[in-house]
Amino acid sequence: MSLYTDYLDEIGTRKAQGLSPKPIDDGALVEELVAQIKDADSVYRADSLNFFIYNTLPGTTSAAGVKARFLKEIILGEAVVEEITPDFAFELLSHMKGGPSVEVLLDLALGEDAAIAAQAADVLKTQVFLYEADTDRLEAAYTAGNAVAKDILESYAKAEFFTKLPDIDEEIKVVTYIAAEGDISTDLLSPGNQAHSRSDRELHGKCMISEKAQQEIEALKLQHPDKRVMLIAEKGTMGVGSSRMSGVNNVALWTGKQASPYVPFVNIAPVVAGTNGISPIFLTTVGVTGGIGLDLKNWVKKVDADGKPILNNDGNPILEQKYSVETGTVLTINTRSKKLYSEDGSEELTDVSSAFTPQKVEFMKAGGSYAIVFGKKLQNFAAETLGVEPTPVFAPSREISHEGQGLTAVEKIFNKNAVGVSDGKVLHAGSDVRVKVNIVGSQDTTGLMTSQELEAMAATVISPTVDGAYQSGCHTASVWDKKAQANIPRLMKFMNNFGLITARDPQGVYHSMTDVIHKVLNDITVDDWDIIIGGDSHTRMSKGVAFGADSGTVALALATGEATMPIPESVKVTFKGAMKDHMDFRDVVHATQAQMLKQFGDNVFQGRVIEVHIGTLLADQAFTFTDWTAEMKAKASICISQDETLIGSLELAKSRIKVMIDKGMDNEAQTLQGLIDKADKRIAEIRSGEKPALTPDDNAKYFAEVVVDLDEIDEPMIADPDVNNADVSKRYTHDTIRPVSYYGGDKKVDLGFVGSCMVHKGDMKIVAQMLKNLEKAQGKVEFNAPLVVAAPTYNIIDELKAEGDWEILQKYSGFEFDDLMPKSAARTEYENILYLERPGCNLCMGNQEKAAKGDTVLATSTRLFQGRVVEDSEEKKGESLLASTPVVVLSAILGRTPSVEEYKSAVEGIDLTKFAPPLEKPAGSRSAHF
Repeated sequence: MSLYTDYLDEIGTRKAQGLSPKPIDDGALVEELVAQIKDADSVYRADSLNFFIYNTLPGTTSAAGVKARFLKEIILGEAVVEEITPDFAFELLSHMKGGPSVEVLLDLALGEDAAIAAQAADVLKTQVFLYEADTDRLEAAYTAGNAVAKDILESYAKAEFFTKLPDIDEEIKVVTYIAAEGDISTDLLSPGNQAHSRSDRELHGKCMISEKAQQEIEALKLQHPDKRVMLIAEKGTMGVGSSRMSGVNNVALWTGKQASPYVPFVNIAPVVAGTNGISPIFLTTVGVTGGIGLDLKNWVKKVDADGKPILNNDGNPILEQKYSVETGTVLTINTRSKKLYSEDGSEELTDVSSAFTPQKVEFMKAGGSYAIVFGKKLQNFAAETLGVEPTPVFAPSREISHEGQGLTAVEKIFNKNAVGVSDGKVLHAGSDVRVKVNIVGSQDTTGLMTSQELEAMAATVISPTVDGAYQSGCHTASVWDKKAQANIPRLMKFMNNFGLITARDPQGVYHSMTDVIHKVLNDITVDDWDIIIGGDSHTRMSKGVAFGADSGTVALALATGEATMPIPESVKVTFKGAMKDHMDFRDVVHATQAQMLKQFGDNVFQGRVIEVHIGTLLADQAFTFTDWTAEMKAKASICISQDETLIGSLELAKSRIKVMIDKGMDNEAQTLQGLIDKADKRIAEIRSGEKPALTPDDNAKYFAEVVVDLDEIDEPMIADPDVNNADVSKRYTHDTIRPVSYYGGDKKVDLGFVGSCMVHKGDMKIVAQMLKNLEKAQGKVEFNAPLVVAAPTYNIIDELKAEGDWEILQKYSGFEFDDLMPKSAARTEYENILYLERPGCNLCMGNQEKAAKGDTVLATSTRLFQGRVVEDSEEKKGESLLASTPVVVLSAILGRTPSVEEYKSAVEGIDLTKFAPPLEKPAGSRSAHF
């Protein structure tokens, strides 16, 4: 049976599901299409033409290669297809965006036929996704005196690929659609349990919000054909939680514009908004597609005569509506005045200038940020080749410098890694610059999209300037089902070939690793001055500064070794007092959020970098804080460590990288060995005093300074989704932090979960110690609720085995993972036993394993969003409460939340994760770089 008839069978299956034919990425199938197009008598000819023109994926897919070559034949007259004239063939090439299409266009532009060369040159002038092989050909032809090459380069030097695009509309009419009240998690837009379908855009689009919401959006589009639908988080922030390109893709699919008539289900330019704006990572993702993200500020705090907020009985500020954005409201965005107006423009509603910075307007004009990044690079190449200055076209990097003002930690890192900045210019927060990216992480449920993005931008190999990059397998670690078996090996092969260290070896040489990506990235980050980009919101390393990003930004970082972003403001977090013996560091993390809100009323962390002066905690433990900052809605976090602490963290990182090498995970470029060498160099710099551990300057300027009083933390703290709060906007936020005594020792717990990136080796040892202690005190350990334990990495399990702790966990477990026989189906029922699950995300991800519907889960996870760890039942809302490891373990054993006395008794003598503020200021606090 031919590939084509197989494809027809697949089309039939998809049609029954209400889906269109799947876009084609297989070159062998396109070869069959071409053969059928050439055969005038083929019964499949008409459909083959349609699939070839409208359903073949561009970029560097093998399908794009076959398509480009056939279009070349048509242009040269070697093949004649009535429906595809040479002019139309050129148009199709212009929409293929790099890779084989650029190669064909260069062949034609540099060929012997002058008329064809001129036409090919005109198309090339519109293209920006050129790589070294392409630019080398242009440069060589120009040097040899080729006039067409010179003409193309002159166009590039003037950036005509950008200047000849139409400007964005001055007025944009929108019709509102309220997706939900309160913070909107990206889980609503792209549910984690549907992660397997993200690379199939049409199929994945069917999971956005609900079928009812999709129908309502379609109805709005029919009622308002001349307007764009604006998706809104009423009384909340849009896009909190994960950094999902799939979420933006889904919004664009339902409300955006088609990027190309010849590429199905790739839409751009969505309009999204929130009363409290857009989550920073999600806003970056919106920019990837040239979309618009608005901060509506349509609800404001009611104030008294003295200007102080009026509080309700719960102590929360009373909000009053400044203007309505109820579903179906028509509004006008003026992109010149940068204001939001009523439908007829007579009433100014709010300033939206933050959505229309010069840089963001460029993204909108170009159809996304990639075109700008590559366009700038192409313009610089052309100008340098011609020996001219590039024509000033793009908005200059925003360079903000305050004379006499010191630098925060993030400002120092950005200054060190900035690219293309004026010589000698010292940059402060608000500057918008290109920066070198040192470490890149791709995770497995967004990785297939990242590989698609790399193909779409015609990238074939990782940038040589990236120190290290890792492709994980942790988000699909729990269940090796048919979906995982179909997707993950294909992903690993692509990424391994691209130049990443991969969790799974395509050749099967080393044992497949499902280590949590954030823990691996934390280990392979070996310099506190590094910039890290990762395909997940919890890319929050405790060394350097890390930014969670969408799959597209990850692809861009892999392909170019760079990212473009503003330098964020910082909030300084320091500590005073002393931790009590019975407290765990996770309680300090929760208390930081609670005390910050108490001190400031508003979340001063949102959209900013949290500079936490952690001092004495090794990277593993400090990561508990930096990881949580994603839920604080911070853009990133930086740990300020003491010299010896940082050296200890780097030595630990080296040992774990060495384990990866010993397992056979290094590649031909010896990436992992290079990281060990880099760590050795950094350790030598610290020890010699040449470059101490990163610290801010004394006179650095912060947006706010939070001092956490450890003396106030006297009992375990729990982050509660508050699922029954009368104010919908207060549900499922991470701002409700309660002491364990709030629950009176009698809140039923249906399941406990110790795992995710929030736990470290010490947490696993705490579980073992508690089980030993409870058996000693009670004679046996009985679970009144299931306890699921998932270690973050295999390294940790190996270390626990060597130290005797794993044997204790095995003793009490009723289930232990087996890599030789991984689960092929997700668990739907749990017994009251201890489950030792495979390293990975497990329940925290929610795409494979879940608690039973309506359960009350107590977890060490970071995820309390609706439907993530646990879904609602018809009778009861599911709730995921977040707490420290000892609280979770004890609650699973009791089947309820413990009293403070029960908790203190259970942890007595146990080595909890401790923290003490640094007593003295680290040496070398002045800038090491300036």
